[in-house]
Amino acid sequence: MADQVQTHYGGADDLADLIARSLRASGKNLDVLKTSDLSTVDEFHIRGRKATLELGGHMELNEESRILDIGSGLGGPARTLAEEYGCHVTGIDLTEAFCEAARSISKWVKLDGRVMFQQGDATSLPFEDGQFDAAMTIHVAMNIPVKDRMYAEVKRVIKSGGVFAVYDVLKGEGGDVLFPVPWAREPSISHLATCDEMEALLTQAGLEILQVHDSSEESHGWFRAMLDRMAETGPPPVTFQTFMGDDFPEMVRNQDRNLSDRRIRTVSFICKA
Repeated sequence: MADQVQTHYGGADDLADLIARSLRASGKNLDVLKTSDLSTVDEFHIRGRKATLELGGHMELNEESRILDIGSGLGGPARTLAEEYGCHVTGIDLTEAFCEAARSISKWVKLDGRVMFQQGDATSLPFEDGQFDAAMTIHVAMNIPVKDRMYAEVKRVIKSGGVFAVYDVLKGEGGDVLFPVPWAREPSISHLATCDEMEALLTQAGLEILQVHDSSEESHGWFRAMLDRMAETGPPPVTFQTFMGDDFPEMVRNQDRNLSDRRIRTVSFICKA
């Protein structure tokens, strides 16, 4: 299963080089690059930076905080928190190509002193007990069938009383998911939980749920706005298609339909260890 997930996300050999060439072609200078210049590519989740900052607002962060980002992708959420709060963020991702790109991009925007990235499995975290003040995971559990192992690991590696912020795509009541979608081109690596199942999993891991927020309507509006922009002006010069492949526009259209039909929902959970 892990190999299938890595294959899905790791299609390009040198993501950083692909992104760098796209940025230069759009007129960007990598020597003076800002995180805002990466907004269309480095936060690979629904609602982007806004959703990341919503989670960060619940995590009681400061310059001394050490945060774990599980499923860190290209590192956008980690850099967002590091830039906004001055905290230190460790990202872990199953796909080494993402980790390599995340390291390079972080150097471009001069945040490599506040973030680090390593390859690893969310269900077997390579960290000591109580190593982190807080943790987050954004659009990751959809690819993990053994979610109980991941949440047990989260409980182990964050300090007692620390916050665990989750933002994921969940199974809705509107029928089967239309594929392809960004996390899976077909059903074999898609493992969506319902909201009730998520609450049970988090509670059984020993986490106290403080808040649940369903952002599905806002997420649908976000996708509609993306489709409208693409129809009017075409895709931006740097986009997720850079590493997801030529079927990414179809993924976007399916996500719009999946949200509209309530086949999927976007929900965040704020928990205390």
